[in-house]
Amino acid sequence: MIDRDGLADFLRRRRELLSPADVGLPDGARRRTPGLRREEVAQLAQMSTDYYSRLEQSRGANPSEPIIASLSRALRCDLDERDHLYHLAGFAPPLRRAGRHISPGLLGLVERLTDIPVCICTDIEEVLWQNHLSDVILGVPSGHGLERNLTWRWFTDPRTRQIFPEEDWPAHSASHVAELRATHTRRNGDSDVAELVTALLDSSKEFRTLWESHEVAVHRLPRKRVLNPEVGTLDLSCEVLLTPEADLRVRAFLPLEGTETRDKLALLQVIGTQTFA
Repeated sequence: MIDRDGLADFLRRRRELLSPADVGLPDGARRRTPGLRREEVAQLAQMSTDYYSRLEQSRGANPSEPIIASLSRALRCDLDERDHLYHLAGFAPPLRRAGRHISPGLLGLVERLTDIPVCICTDIEEVLWQNHLSDVILGVPSGHGLERNLTWRWFTDPRTRQIFPEEDWPAHSASHVAELRATHTRRNGDSDVAELVTALLDSSKEFRTLWESHEVAVHRLPRKRVLNPEVGTLDLSCEVLLTPEADLRVRAFLPLEGTETRDKLALLQVIGTQTFA
């Protein structure tokens, strides 16, 4: 059962303990009270301010598990605080591996990488966090679950492929399948992995054919070409950093030396998602 009053109190106290600098936000105007504003927490957790305010007021609909996971990240909870938050919301906390939890230290690290695209994914390619430049060149993920899963989107949503040259598509497809196969074997058929594989087998003939070939790899595409409508082709080196549990992946996209990509990224950092005639 959800403990509404306990949840509201915990959210409020965690918010008041954090400063804007703790979460990568500017200080802005002078604050009347310590901590973050409600709208800032809502922005970090990708929800409306009204919805978050209702949670702090012990009102509104019961939050879902993805909402609690987002709040845990936004409020920089450690694993003990994360588990407590899950219990207050009436859920069993995730197993004590990284799972979908990004530690405050890891968030602090990636938030300092502002001049290159960076994203953090689970070991089944669900996007948990990405910075502004990653939003610009890869698109802004929306929704929860499969809607934020790169492998699912690659095989079921044709729009996902449009930012990559068509001649690179077969290599991307093989990489997605091989990495998922390696995770499936390492995690010995955990339910989240098994459900993703089953959904893909039912939804994509291309995935089914590649899955049956049983190829395995940790990472196949150290170099990527991304098409951007404002600056053209970006030539990037993709460096993958694993957490000790190997179930979170930080992908950092570095400009290849000898290309114009560094200057193009600098321009995109300024113009962001604006478009020009």
